[in-house]
Amino acid sequence: MTAEAVIQAWDQADPSAIHPLRRVSEEAYWESGKAQADMLASVIPGNAKVMDFGCGDGRVAIPMTEWGYDVTAVDSSQRMLDRFTEHAPDVTTVRATADELASHLGRRRMDAVYALAVLIHHSYSDCLQIIGKLRAATKLGGVLILDWPTSETPGEADSWIGVTTWSAQQQTEACARIGLEPVDSSLPWGVYRAVKAEG
Repeated sequence: MTAEAVIQAWDQADPSAIHPLRRVSEEAYWESGKAQADMLASVIPGNAKVMDFGCGDGRVAIPMTEWGYDVTAVDSSQRMLDRFTEHAPDVTTVRATADELASHLGRRRMDAVYALAVLIHHSYSDCLQIIGKLRAATKLGGVLILDWPTSETPGEADSWIGVTTWSAQQQTEACARIGLEPVDSSLPWGVYRAVKAEG
């Protein structure tokens, strides 16, 4: 799927379709965000300047701000950002796609960037483009946490809620090109250090 199609589908989705825990309860949904923020805090230094790319309605970003992180919440959906602002009006939100990040950030770079439940829905080429833009928004030596799974049988998502997976070799080559160094962690997502890209 193209990035535009994924964005449009998420923008039009009913809130209960966005995350399976919403069908359990709102409390379970928000508690899962706190649990994910807790995991992120295990690899992101305290008080860091952090970007939540694909922040949705703030399930993860809001607890991150409560724990002292300087969060910039980015989403391409104004509908999602409006829901976010209802819950946390004082958090900085930016409506932007990956391609628009540079114009919003200017020379500012983040200590850490995370994108959860974003990359898995995009095509290989769109995923690489998004990761490249997120890397460019991260300080050298900064941390990126990306939902960028590998599989022995990689394949592209065929719907807005499908999952794109990569071969380990594809991912290794892409990391070298983009400037990402994998970091060992126990997180369910890939953790990377921003480094200089090869050649």
